[in-house]
Parts: sequence; structure tokens; C-alpha cells
Amino acid sequence: MTQSFTPEDVYLERVVSGLDVSAKNQVVCSVKGADREKDEYFSCLWLLSAMGEEPRQLTWGSSLDSGPRWSPDASQIAYLSNRNQGSSQVYLLPCNGGEPRQLTSLARGASDTRWSPTGDRLLVIGDVTVDPNQRQEGCVRDDGAKARAPDPDSPKLCWRLPYKLNGTGYILDTRSHLFVVDVNDGQTTQITSGDYEVRSAAWSPDGKKICISRTREKPNEYHCTDIWVLDVENDNVRRAERMSFDQANSSSPSWSPDGRWIVFTGSLNSGDPKCRLWLVDLETKEVKGLGSESLEVVPGDLCWTRSGDSVGFIQAREGVQSATLISVPEGQCKVIAKGNRHLDSLALGDGFVYTAEDPTSPQEVYYKAIGGEQEQKISSFNAWWNERDKLAVMYRSFCAPDGDGGTEDIDGWVLQLQGGIERKRKTKGPLLVDFHGGPASYVDLRFSAHSYWQILACAGWTILSANTVGSCSYGRKFSDRLRGKWGELDLPQHLAIVKQLQIEGVVGDSIAVSGTSYGGFMAAYSIGKCEWISAAVVCAPVGNIESHFGTSDGGYYSDTYSIDAKKIEFHQLAYRLSPTFLMDNVRTPTLFIQGMEDERCPKSQTEELYVKLAWAGKVKTEMVLYPGADHSFSASGRPSHRVDALQRICEWLEVV
Repeated sequence: MTQSFTPEDVYLERVVSGLDVSAKNQVVCSVKGADREKDEYFSCLWLLSAMGEEPRQLTWGSSLDSGPRWSPDASQIAYLSNRNQGSSQVYLLPCNGGEPRQLTSLARGASDTRWSPTGDRLLVIGDVTVDPNQRQEGCVRDDGAKARAPDPDSPKLCWRLPYKLNGTGYILDTRSHLFVVDVNDGQTTQITSGDYEVRSAAWSPDGKKICISRTREKPNEYHCTDIWVLDVENDNVRRAERMSFDQANSSSPSWSPDGRWIVFTGSLNSGDPKCRLWLVDLETKEVKGLGSESLEVVPGDLCWTRSGDSVGFIQAREGVQSATLISVPEGQCKVIAKGNRHLDSLALGDGFVYTAEDPTSPQEVYYKAIGGEQEQKISSFNAWWNERDKLAVMYRSFCAPDGDGGTEDIDGWVLQLQGGIERKRKTKGPLLVDFHGGPASYVDLRFSAHSYWQILACAGWTILSANTVGSCSYGRKFSDRLRGKWGELDLPQHLAIVKQLQIEGVVGDSIAVSGTSYGGFMAAYSIGKCEWISAAVVCAPVGNIESHFGTSDGGYYSDTYSIDAKKIEFHQLAYRLSPTFLMDNVRTPTLFIQGMEDERCPKSQTEELYVKLAWAGKVKTEMVLYPGADHSFSASGRPSHRVDALQRICEWLEVV
């Protein structure tokens, strides 16, 4: 006997990350869960096998263990843990048994690790304390391993952009830099310093060089990143050479096994979230695109095959995520694993290892041999889904207006209780239109991102989430058409899809809307344009484009790119498009949900919408603020807050 999904399922979900494959084809990963009593998260390391062996838990307890990396000889695993109740440090776990050994004692903790080819050293990225009162000069220091964290109550000088970051807050008293750590004795040497951040790093195959992704030091370009190569001798940088110049955002550099190439992801414009692959020829220093310009890459590690002739990555195409191989330097792509689902967290050995999930199947780990036909599920971390009511999802195309007098096909996910379509044609139940974020994104299929989908589907709802114009993964032209036309092109497409579902007899007249971030913008915009919408849930929205430009951590570059206008036109477009100027038209009961520490779409965006709606007094409205919660709290915030938000969303929509 199965049961419905509930908000309490937040405590049952397990989220897999940090997949890594050893030279012996063993798979290690980190698995995160929520602790109900402590109201916090824990994560443990697990060993998985593609050879039919049972999964084995490697670490235990209430700490956060993450980022596992196999040593080159597969004898031990380096990982990050806060098991000593402080910041995350690097630990080494022997694979032949024994307790983990703490390797580092960095004053501000560690955030990433990479083994040297010889296995005697680790590259470690960690935070270091700097003095913002000295501006750039205050960033040139090499005592990051020992310097204490800044006083959180000290005055915060803001002398350049960006000065804050969602999930962190004020950032000008901290930089992330690169350390080399001796595996035997833990001796730690800081090898980079300055007014920039090291975002990722990788050793060359001979261990003599390191490629890094780092931010710039030029005014108003501090948010941009480039690829650099460091010549290292005796753990000292003798020479640093910038490799990428045309790309505004460059990340995830990965060295080919023969040392000839570096592949990385990047985009040409700083506000553009759509990234493609780029290739550095280290013999000629030439940087060129790898593969088609329309190829879109999901952020994450780029994994070379052991033969060194191809790179594995997660590709985003037409709203789904697939595991793909691309040949180097030819740029020919071959999709290895696909389907109407999202693959993620890729690792590569003798085969592909990845996670996959969709609205009816939970996240698990899968293995597929290179050249093989069948994939193999090698984990069952979310077996509790087998005890829930069965759901059915369709990923289909709808005919919608293209904004230029014609029509075009738009893909959308339609989720219901299994057998729901036949029942709906008799009862014509309610429909929830859930707008995705971005706008240059696409529908997120993670259970953690919107668990209310499954909960509401079990209660008789139909859930629609569509990749309307402006969505990425459909080519640049499709995405760029929405620049400067937020809501004006994509809302008519959503309405056309709703009308089509009504004509087909799948849903009735009761329509609710919801969304987060740009999805929150769309939910607020839609109720300002459509009085007939029955209920709305607006989460962490862009409410006023002009004030979002000045209050968001990245609004000054992301909004200017998305709106695509000169300064004087920007003001006019912000007024025309912003939902805050539509609140007098709203006749829809609206619930606002907002994290109080959100720096991406700050709470002032929600407050502006809520206050206008509440002051008008024409319709029921409430706002819920979650202390300590940032922009991602609905998927990764305090467990009790997530449960509370899910309960409030479902209760609010019960009026439909």
C-alpha cells in the first residue's frame, strides 16, 4: 500500500554529489540527508560498485563529509569534513581500513582538493583573510593558513563591485586562494595571493604546472574569470601566464593526459549564463571553441577519457541533460546516456558514472560502460520513493505564439498522479503553472527544488512547467529573443499551453501560478496581467528590475545583459516590465515566500510587492520571511524551513 508525498519527505531525501572514479574503477560519492532533531544536514561518503557489490558506507556521524577524491594509486581518499565542529578541513581516509586522518588546519577552512600526479601533494583551495581598509594592497598576504576570520561586527567598507555574494554576505574581507599541502606531514604552503579569487585548479600531468580559473582585478570586471597557467617549482609560483582573453567567464579547466590541451567552459559575455566548451592548445597558446557554438554545458567537472582523445561532460539540450563525449581537437559529439531526465555529477573511468532523476524517479547513481548499450543503477539511496503513490509525467510539445505573428513548438513537463488524465477529463481538476528561474535556464527537475510538485500531484493537481522562449538549451537565438521582453513573450506562450490543456479536457478553470527567482517574477507579472488566476505563490522574485540592479549581488551585470538596453532605455524597460507597477491590477490571493539573507533577489524585492498588495487591500495576501535563509533555501535551506514552506504552499493553494 503506497502513500502520498508529504512535506516531511524532506527528511527522507538523500542527495548525491561529488562522484569520483578510482584507477581501479571504484566509485566514491557524498550522500547528504537532513537531521530532523538537529534541524541541519549531514553527509557521509559511500563506496559504490559497477560489479554488483553492495554499496558500503565509509564515513559516519553528523558531520558534513564532501568532495571525495581518489589518490592516483587508489590507496586513499582525500575529502572535506567539518567533523571537529569547525570549518571544513582536508582528511585522508585509507582504503584498507582505519580512521580518517586530519591533514589540514587552515584557519578559514578548505573548499576543494586535487591530487598531484605523484600522489604526494594536494592542491587545496581555501579562504584567506584580507584587510578591506587597505583595498588592493590589503589582499597581498601569504599568511592565509593561519590568519583568523575577520570580526563579523566590524564596519564593512565597500570599495568595489561585487561587495557581497548570496549565501555568504559581505565578501571584501575574504579571498579564496590556492595552497599546496604535503600528504605525509600536512605542511601547507600558500602559493597565490592578491585581489582575486581562485575558483578551481588542476595539476598538469607532469606535476610541474597548475591551471586555475581566477577572477580579474580590473574595476567592474571582478566578477569575470579567466584561465591562467602557473609554473611551479618547490611549491612556489615562478611564472603566471593568462591563457583566456575573449571569454568573460571561464571555469572548470581540465588538463589532457598528454599535457597538450586544457579544456574549459566559458561564455563571451559576463551576464550570459550559457556556457560552451573551449580548448587551449598549449603548444601554440591558441584558444578556440570546441564543438558547435550552440553546444551548452552544465557546470561541473570536465572528465578526460583515459586515452586522452575525448572529454566527458553533461550537455543541456532541449530541456534535458545528457552525458556526452566530445573528441579533441575535432569537436565531434557523441551522446552516451540520455532520456527525458536530468543527468548530473559526472565521473569517468572505464565507463560513465552519473546521477539521474526526473519528476517520477528520484536521484540515484548509474553506470554505463563506454560503448555499452545498457546502463546499470548502482545505488538505492532514495528507495523510500517506492512507498509513494505512482506519478506519471509527459514531456511534450505545445503550439504557442512566437511573438512575431506566427507560432512555434514549446516543450513542457506535465506531471500528474498515475492515471490522472482519465480522471481529470471527468473532474477537470486544478492546474499549477510553475515558472522556471533564469530566465536563461530551463525547468529544474530536482525533487529538492520543488517538492510541492509531487505533493500536489498526489492531491489531484496537474503540474505544468514549460521551457518557453528565453529558456536556454534550445540555442542562442531562442534564448536571446527574451532579452528586454521579460514576461511579454513568455507569458502568452504559457497561457496558450494552459488553453490547450483545457481544450484537451486535462484541466478545468482553476489555475494557480508559482515560481522562484525569475519564476517569481513571472508569477507576480502574470497575476498583474490576468485577474482570473485563482491563487499565486511568489518566491524570492525580481519585483522591481531597477532596484534589483542595485541591490542584487549580481544585478549590475546580469540584469544589464538580460534587459539588453542602454542606460536611458534600461529605466524605461524596468518601469514597463517590473511586476511592482502592476500590483494595483492584482485580484489573486497571493502568498510571498522569501529568505531574509537572500542577496540574489533581496527581501526588499518581495517586500515591495507585498506592501503594495497589502496596502491596496483588494485581495488576501501574506508574506513569510525565513531568518538566515538565502536564495537557495527552498532546495538547501534549514530543513524545518523547507518543510514549513511546503506546508504553507500547499495550504495556500487549497483555496483553489
